Amino acid sequence: MHIARPWRWIPTLYFSQGLPYVVVMTLAVVMYKNLGVSNTEIALYTSWLYLPWVIKPLWSPLVDLLGRKRRWIVALQFTLGAALAMVALALPAPKFLQLTLAVLWLMAFASATHDIAADGFYMLALPQRAQAAFVGVRSTFYRLSMIAGQGGLVVLAGWLQERSGTPAAAWAQVFWLLAGLFVLAGLYHAGVLPRPAADVAAPRSANFRADFVAVFLAFFRQPDIGRILAFLLLYRFAEAQLLKLVTPFMLDPRAAGGLGLRTQDVGVAYGTVGVAALTAGGLLGGWLVSRHGLQRLLWPLVLCMHLPNTVFVALALWQPESLALVSAAVALEQFGYGLGFTAYMVFMLMVAGGADGSAVHKTAHYALCTGFMALGMMLPGMGAGWLQERLGYTWFFVWTCVATLPSFAAAAWLRVEPGFGRRD
Repeated sequence: MHIARPWRWIPTLYFSQGLPYVVVMTLAVVMYKNLGVSNTEIALYTSWLYLPWVIKPLWSPLVDLLGRKRRWIVALQFTLGAALAMVALALPAPKFLQLTLAVLWLMAFASATHDIAADGFYMLALPQRAQAAFVGVRSTFYRLSMIAGQGGLVVLAGWLQERSGTPAAAWAQVFWLLAGLFVLAGLYHAGVLPRPAADVAAPRSANFRADFVAVFLAFFRQPDIGRILAFLLLYRFAEAQLLKLVTPFMLDPRAAGGLGLRTQDVGVAYGTVGVAALTAGGLLGGWLVSRHGLQRLLWPLVLCMHLPNTVFVALALWQPESLALVSAAVALEQFGYGLGFTAYMVFMLMVAGGADGSAVHKTAHYALCTGFMALGMMLPGMGAGWLQERLGYTWFFVWTCVATLPSFAAAAWLRVEPGFGRRD
C-alpha cells in the first residue's frame, strides 16, 4: 500500500463522519438554546438522540453481511444531505421542536449507520499496523469537523441572527449549507474511495439468522468481556454529563451562574479554540501510543482525561469576563480530554480486531464498542440538565469531578494486550 493513498480519503471520510454527530449532539444544543428551549428539555431530548448510536449494533451485522462498505458510505452521505435539508425546512414551522427532533432522530440513524460502514471500511482498507498509526489522523479530521460545526457554524449562526434578528431563519440557512456540503461529500467519495479486495459481503451460510446471531455471540464470548464493558460504559461517565451543560453554561446570563457569552463567542471559545486544543491532544495521544503502546500509557491518559474537569469549577466560581481567559481555560480542559480519549479509541480497535488484527466481523464488533460508548454517554446525560438546575452550575461542575471515580475504577480493572497500538 502506498502511504500517500490513505490521505486522499481518510481526512474527508472522518470529517464527513464527525459533522452529523456534531450537528445532532452539539449544534442542536446551541440552536435550541437560541430558540428558547429550557436546559432540562435540551439535555433530555438531545440525550435521547444518542439512542441510534447505542442500538446501532443491532443492525451492524447487516452492513457486514449485505453489500460493500464503500457503497453504504456514499449512499448514506446523500441521505444525510437530504435529512439536513429537511431540518432547514422544518425550523420556521410553529411546531419546530417536534419536527426538528423527528428529523434529527432519522438523521442520527443514518449517521450511526454511516459510522458503522466508515469504521469497517477503515479497518478493511488499511493493514492492522497502519490502523493504529492513522488513529491520530482520523481523530484530527473528526475534530476538525467539530471546529467547523461547533466553531465556524455557530459563529455563522450568531452573525446571521444579529443581521436578521430571527434565530430560526439564521439556523435554517446554516442547515441548507450543511445539506449542500453532504451532497458534495457523496460525489467526492464516490470517486476517490479505494476498492480494497476485502470489502465484500461477509460469508453467509444458508441460515442468515444464525449468521446474524453469531456476530453478537463472538463479541460477548471474548475473554474479560465484563472488564471490557465496564470500561466502555464508564470511561466517559463524567464527560457525558459535562458535555450537555457546557454550551448552556457559556450562554446563560451571569445572574443565572453562566458566563453570559454571545453565540459567536461560544463558537470561538468552545467550538474553535477548544476543539483545536482537543485535536492537538488527540494527535499527541496517537503519536505517544504508537511509540509506547496503550498498556504503558493507559493511566497517564486516564489522568489527562479527567483531572482538567476542575477548569469548569473555576470558571463557574469566578465567572471571568475575558473571552481570552475563558478560551484558554477551555483549551486546557479540551487538550487533556483529547489526550485521554485516544486511549478509548485505541482500546476499541483492540477489542474489535484483536491484538493481531485477525478477528472476524471487525465492522460489527467495532460498532458494538461504539454502541456501548454511546449508551455510556446517553444515560448519564439525560438527567444532567435537571441536576444542574437544582445544584446550580458551580456545584454541578463539582459533581462532574466526583463522577470521574467510576472511570478510574474501570481503568484499574482493565487488562490491555502488551504492546498494542505501538508501531514496532
